[in-house]
Amino acid sequence: MTGAFDPDLIERSVFVVEERYDALDEPLHACGRARLIHASEGVLTVRTEIARWVVPPGHAVWMLPDVLHRLSAAEPVRLYSLYAEADAVPLPGQGAAVVLDRLVEALLIAVADLPKDEPLDAPSTRLVQVLLDRLPGLPAAPLAVNWPRDLRAQRIADALSANPAEQAVLEDLAAAAGVTARTAARLFVKETGLTFGQWRQQLRLLVALERLGAGASVTQVALEVGYNDVSSFIAVFRDAFGDTPARYFR
Repeated sequence: MTGAFDPDLIERSVFVVEERYDALDEPLHACGRARLIHASEGVLTVRTEIARWVVPPGHAVWMLPDVLHRLSAAEPVRLYSLYAEADAVPLPGQGAAVVLDRLVEALLIAVADLPKDEPLDAPSTRLVQVLLDRLPGLPAAPLAVNWPRDLRAQRIADALSANPAEQAVLEDLAAAAGVTARTAARLFVKETGLTFGQWRQQLRLLVALERLGAGASVTQVALEVGYNDVSSFIAVFRDAFGDTPARYFR
């Protein structure tokens, strides 16, 4: 499937849809089902009103029912989206990124090939159930950053999102946003669960994933997200994701 469709029009309680795009920039939308979005090829960015996820191959992100979200990808991307009624699968308390194992990836592909407008036979029903049984055990992945809701902190977050390499300290960023540094620091902890320094580092790492996935070099990405020392960037990336930037997408 390469175009938009309405999952709420499909009567089955659980189904998987494959989608391919040369590039993607959807508007905010929601559906009545939970959605597990897997990027099997390319790197996908998922945004809600309060968070951002970057989803590389081998990973997926849960969107809960009726949560507004938008998808974007600068390069070609292949998606497998599992749609499920809320009572059909255990759901995380909020949107969450997970690491997929090879069996779940294979099951998503297999279930995507099943018909969506007619009853399933017994083997196909068992296949869907095996997929659902595997989902609760998937480990979480550190691929998200929460967005502050307070407008003053949002101004800081939006400015850094537009320019991740910005080196200004919190005092200067806060002054430009019309708030004191002390208040801004408190708001970031309260509304994102991270200190401002932790939040900025996580944002930079997610932007780095996007740009590495688009084919940029490690050195180029390090500079674009604010690291003048490439070795320091590699060390921070490895600590966060368990591998070096050069090997992560292999």
